[in-house]
Amino acid sequence: MAEWLSVAGSVVTLTVHVQPGAKRTEVVGMHGDALKVRLAALPIDGRANMALIDLVAQRLGLARSAVDLKSGHLARRKVLHVSGAPADARQRLLGP
Repeated sequence: MAEWLSVAGSVVTLTVHVQPGAKRTEVVGMHGDALKVRLAALPIDGRANMALIDLVAQRLGLARSAVDLKSGHLARRKVLHVSGAPADARQRLLGP
């Protein structure tokens, strides 16, 4: 099974499965080989994508500009590249 978080140099790649339109924004665990995230934002005008970027940046203590949505703009499965992620990124993303 592929890993949902991989490190290549200074860039961390995240594979995420999103559920837009949820009651609240939260990380809920795993969905196959992806991190599952529920988003309160609806998938209208990129709002869910922005909410995902905000959540990842906040959890990792980074600026929003450090998180880049590489693929999956219109899909539930998304790939994000994070520049300058901390060494404990996995724990921060999975934590409460």
